[in-house]
Amino acid sequence: MNAAVPDNLQTTLAITLVLYLLVMYAIGWFAQSRVHDTADYLVAGRRLPLSLAWLTILATWFGAGTLLTAADEVYDSGLQATALDPLGAGFCLLIAGWFVAGPIWRMQLLTVPDLFCQRYGRSAELLAAVILVPSYFGWIAVQFTALAGILQLFFGIDPNIGILLVAVVGTGYTLMGGMWSVTLTDAVQMTLVLGGLVLLTVTVLQEIGSGEVISGLERLLTETPETQKVLIPAADLQTFMGWFGLFVTGALGNIPAQDLMQRVFSSRSEQVARRACLIAGGMYLLCGAMPPLLALSAHLLLPDTVSQAVLPALAARLLSPAMSVIFLLAVLSAILSTIDSAILSPAGVLAQNVFPRFTATPALKLNRISVLLVAGFSLMVAYAGEDAWSLLEEAYLMTLAGLFVPVMFGIHTIPRSQVPGIASMLAGIVSWIVHPLCGWEEFLLGLPFFSSLHCPVAIGTTLCSLLAYLIAEPPWTIQRCSAETMSAADLQNVVPHR
Repeated sequence: MNAAVPDNLQTTLAITLVLYLLVMYAIGWFAQSRVHDTADYLVAGRRLPLSLAWLTILATWFGAGTLLTAADEVYDSGLQATALDPLGAGFCLLIAGWFVAGPIWRMQLLTVPDLFCQRYGRSAELLAAVILVPSYFGWIAVQFTALAGILQLFFGIDPNIGILLVAVVGTGYTLMGGMWSVTLTDAVQMTLVLGGLVLLTVTVLQEIGSGEVISGLERLLTETPETQKVLIPAADLQTFMGWFGLFVTGALGNIPAQDLMQRVFSSRSEQVARRACLIAGGMYLLCGAMPPLLALSAHLLLPDTVSQAVLPALAARLLSPAMSVIFLLAVLSAILSTIDSAILSPAGVLAQNVFPRFTATPALKLNRISVLLVAGFSLMVAYAGEDAWSLLEEAYLMTLAGLFVPVMFGIHTIPRSQVPGIASMLAGIVSWIVHPLCGWEEFLLGLPFFSSLHCPVAIGTTLCSLLAYLIAEPPWTIQRCSAETMSAADLQNVVPHR
């Protein structure tokens, strides 16, 4: 048992947790009855209304990265640590709503590699899947590890056992109903997340302000050191470029991600897809501001070094037993809503774009097998013990370097051949792989000319991908497609539901 948590509170938390999980599994069981084919399992039959579409987008991203890891980073480094999350991720959703959701919805896809199959051919489809799927393992491992840490804090459960428990629970109801399970549970989970986060924020500000929220906010702004309040560091070029690289990684790296596009594909209309991204982006920036605010508050309320996650530490000190139950459910909901989505997304890619090349296994069975495989690989990554923040950053970088450029060209133009797409992917991924192998933290840091530029890896590798695309297909040969011509062309070449 964790001595920091009274036995009676542990009992209450445990009972509440079991009841919560029973409700989630009941929803998953109900969702299973709505799954009749691959489209139902992967994109909820393309029937999500706006109310469910924006909630599931928000719930997918509002996980351990935003709620826990970003808060810890802000506690250590100040507001400049919000570059990747929530600033980058929030703007990513807005960019998707403005430029991507509408045209890619009209293509009637099931997965992102389906776009590569349509635009660049079957070889490009497989290469895109090979890039996309591994990028999720670290992201899922972050969620496993974060929630295991919460179980250790409140129940004293060994992290190695906790990671396994989280993996089993999160995979279970995802396995049953696919996208329907994910969407319906997300609606419940996101409500709990927002309620718990608002509750903790209000309680913390009241504690700082002697019972007044506004007074607490004023004291926080006054007593927080100026260095902690710097949002965009501009003191020197190297620091700014490092910040900008993280922001670009967050803002563009998830545009080609399957979890985001899967929700776009699931929307019942083009307008719903666009509005869902825009609403989710606005809500993400608004709600994502609370964890950094709490992290700054921790310096006033917890002046000693916090050896555990900042938000749980604040909750353990300030919340009553009843409020602690709500907070635990909020954290659990945030992370589980990300886990189920993050598992289903690469599993769908494996089942739709990779495994059908080698087996005639029925599609639904293949999807469920893929869910188990993705969860298993992610579990191994979690046990490897990598730093959570670096795993999150690298997950964004893989899709940004390898997929962003060909996805954007594939949405808005009609390539003349498969060459530019494949060349762009290879250039981006190869230039990205070089950097961790050589230990370079900036783009081509080991070369004399580039070492003085302080160019972030995210920007440099994306430019390599763009340059390769434009060499293979020069700008003057690019054929743009209007909404009407793209829709007509794509409807004639829709990738069959395998």
